[in-house]
Amino acid sequence: MTLENQVSQGWQKLSSALTHQARPAPQKEGTSVNLPLTRGSTVVFPSLDDMRKQGQRRFEHEYIYGAMGTPVQHELEKIVAEIEGGSDCQLVSSGLAACTTPLLAFLASGDHCLMPDSVYSPTRRFAETILKRFGVETTYYPPCASPDTVKNLFKPNTRILFTESPGSHTFEIQDIPQLADIAHAVGAKLMLDNTWGFGIFAPFKHGVDISIQALTKYPSGHSDVIAGAVTVNTQEDWHILRDASIQLGQLASPDDCWLTLRGLRTMGVRLAAQSRSALQVAQWLQTRPEVEHVLHPALSDCPGHDLWKRDFTGAGSLFGIILKEGISQKAMEAMIDSLTLFGIGASWGGYESLVLPTSGGITRNHPCAADGAGPSFRLQIGLENPDDLTADLAQAFAALNGQT
Repeated sequence: MTLENQVSQGWQKLSSALTHQARPAPQKEGTSVNLPLTRGSTVVFPSLDDMRKQGQRRFEHEYIYGAMGTPVQHELEKIVAEIEGGSDCQLVSSGLAACTTPLLAFLASGDHCLMPDSVYSPTRRFAETILKRFGVETTYYPPCASPDTVKNLFKPNTRILFTESPGSHTFEIQDIPQLADIAHAVGAKLMLDNTWGFGIFAPFKHGVDISIQALTKYPSGHSDVIAGAVTVNTQEDWHILRDASIQLGQLASPDDCWLTLRGLRTMGVRLAAQSRSALQVAQWLQTRPEVEHVLHPALSDCPGHDLWKRDFTGAGSLFGIILKEGISQKAMEAMIDSLTLFGIGASWGGYESLVLPTSGGITRNHPCAADGAGPSFRLQIGLENPDDLTADLAQAFAALNGQT
């Protein structure tokens, strides 16, 4: 199998399921192919007995009050759980809420949490502020640390091993099955921020207990939704997560759920195309004399490439670039400002290409791939023609060389 096919095969296999899941059952009088959008806070019942019976179904995606979720939210939860391979899913208000809600649900004062040094920076900030204030200690481990190194960081009160694969900005792939074995051996749970791997990494087959998604990214796909999802695979974890989510008031709006369901219909074909284009652009960047390193998990010299090849059925559209030593931050910023097809923006996963500088914004306790070279940035590759994107980057490198 060619590398080009390997980065896109998982997305292609998803297309049929994404097109047909969570669709209304056909009716004789005709049926819309999309679910109706249900907005509302108050739900009324014909009798108190009916209301009480519905209220007893809080773990069955009940519809009793808008803050407990709406029909379109519950349908989206079912399809996300199906894609992730879990039993139940809770939608929340954002990708960050998808990281913080299960941490609050499964950690208590006096507990210890392990996080990779490459973790999404708002998750790190939450650990350093809210969790710390609530009496939870966090230790950061190198994302490519050996199993023995991670094992030695566990304490008697370690309850959560948090993972993120690939890591934010530096794109290290972690050995999730081995980490899961280590965590489970001492009664801890493994959480995974699986946003980059949605649909191409099966978390629960690899030992994950709680999988986290920013639906803002690939599933919605059009840069107009803020939503997150947390998926579990046991009834015990589901009851803890669902109860905490209700108490925290966590849900996603009906409109965002409807838009995400619509976006999911095309995610397979979008990401198959975007992953191939991303690989083409990444391979082109490897030929540039200004580039020290391209951080794309499908490339053989990216940290954790062999794990990506073993565990993933495809690749995403987001990757990093480290420039040569001697190139200044100012020159890189001039390069970024000269790009015409890449928007300068902080998110990713939509249909448009984006660029964002990462040097100066990486917080690490341990050495990482971005150390010891020049400035760095990341690219989100959209649906534009990849030849047009490389041409835009070529003229931007000319601008960079004029500043260096």
